[in-house]
Amino acid sequence: MGGGVLGCCIQTGKWFPVVFISAVLVWSYYAYVLQLCIFTVDSVALKVVFLAVYHPVLFVFCWAYYKTTMTPSAAPPQSFFLSPRDGSLLEGMAEEEQRRLLEQYVKDLPVLSRSQNGVPRYCEQCKCIKPDRGHHCSVCSQCVLKMDHHCPWVNNCVGFSNYKFFVLFLGYGVLYTLWVATTSGSYFVKFWTNELTGEGRFHILFLFFAAVMFAISLLGLFGYHLFLTVKNRSTLESFRPPMFSDGPDPEAYDLGKLANFEQVFGTAKVKWFLPVFTSLGSGVMFPCRQGSSPLGHNYQSVDTAPR
Repeated sequence: MGGGVLGCCIQTGKWFPVVFISAVLVWSYYAYVLQLCIFTVDSVALKVVFLAVYHPVLFVFCWAYYKTTMTPSAAPPQSFFLSPRDGSLLEGMAEEEQRRLLEQYVKDLPVLSRSQNGVPRYCEQCKCIKPDRGHHCSVCSQCVLKMDHHCPWVNNCVGFSNYKFFVLFLGYGVLYTLWVATTSGSYFVKFWTNELTGEGRFHILFLFFAAVMFAISLLGLFGYHLFLTVKNRSTLESFRPPMFSDGPDPEAYDLGKLANFEQVFGTAKVKWFLPVFTSLGSGVMFPCRQGSSPLGHNYQSVDTAPR
């Protein structure tokens, strides 16, 4: 009973960062739309321009955040899981016997990556062969396809199924905060010259501070993940390159900047900036560059990912 209550409290607590971000957005809407645009800006033309740009940016930002948070992490297909019998046998086997059994399993699977000792990567918690670029998330308690990282701010794993949404969330977050900071900047100055009156001036003060603070932090993250996107690399792979039978290869999935970008954002340019799933492939098999370690095993992905 106690364990169930504790587990429920832990699961509920994981949503606190999401609730915090949502609360900040709600407050920023009140501060920007009402206190700044409606009550403080004098020019009708400026009010219209500020609000006409603000609302579409806020919409796509919230849309991307929702999709990043609510899209389930993609798990390995059932064919990657060992049978209960083989899973039990594997636990009691010597290392060499484990290697033989795992090699037998991956013979019919599109698996090229290996562990540091050359054995097919196996998850003891999920009892499954790890697909290429897949990793186990201890927070979500499952293996995740093309896992990038677990993000507490979205209470979700960022991976194959929602990486595009995450990058768009960062990008639109930068656009949102920069727009708010830019348009509220002159009124922030007026606060210190005592040209603003009323309680609303404190909302404008904190709105500018919050926008600048979040813009700086989001800009760094957005730039880093754009770099990873055009290199076709995940956060985990940037720290530990994928390992193959003949050693590590940090550039194994580098197909060129445009092709790398299309792996995440797809080939339909009209959908690049919308939080709809357009990533190429299944999340299980990935094309490799010519001259990489898995040359001759250039598996082309089949588009079977959930929409």
